[in-house]
This record gives sequence, C-alpha cells and structure tokens, in this order.
Amino acid sequence: MSSTVTARTLLARYAADIAFVAEEQPATTLDELAEQTSTAAERLEAADIQGAEDLDTASAALAAASTTELPDQAAHLRHAARHLTDTTDMVDEYRLMV
Repeated sequence: MSSTVTARTLLARYAADIAFVAEEQPATTLDELAEQTSTAAERLEAADIQGAEDLDTASAALAAASTTELPDQAAHLRHAARHLTDTTDMVDEYRLMV
C-alpha cells in the first residue's frame, strides 16, 4: 500500500470484497465502509476465518476517520489500512466456503 492512504484508496481497494461478505452494494463513503466492515468481521468470525478481529479494529478506525478532520483523519485511515491488509485473503477463503 502506498504511504498516502485516503478514503478513496481504501474504498477502491476494499469496498468490493467487504461488500461481498456483507451482502450489500460496495460502499461509497467511509461511514458505509465502516458499517459493512463491521458486518463482514462478524460473518468472517462466524466462519472461523483467522484475522476477522482485524476487521473490527479497521471498522472502528474507519468510523473515527469519517467524523474527524485532517491530520487526525489521516492517522485513522492509516490505522484502518494496517488492519485491512489481509482482507482479500480472508474474503477469498470465505468465498470458498459459501
């Protein structure tokens, strides 16, 4: 992931995967992504997929980012990005199960 993390980059990278697990349309805002990430975390945890707890942390960071301004927002986005790094692998595992 690049050193600059923005809402746009997180949405572009993770919204489709998260939406698949949440069974919704891909998020277009940080609020939507935070909510869907929380739902995805619950579903991945129920499926015993390792790392699901990282999505809970990412969800909280995304929610915080959606209500703050720079530079605090940037810190929350970087925190979320760190906890989203394994999302694609977790979702791929989930896809094999459903």
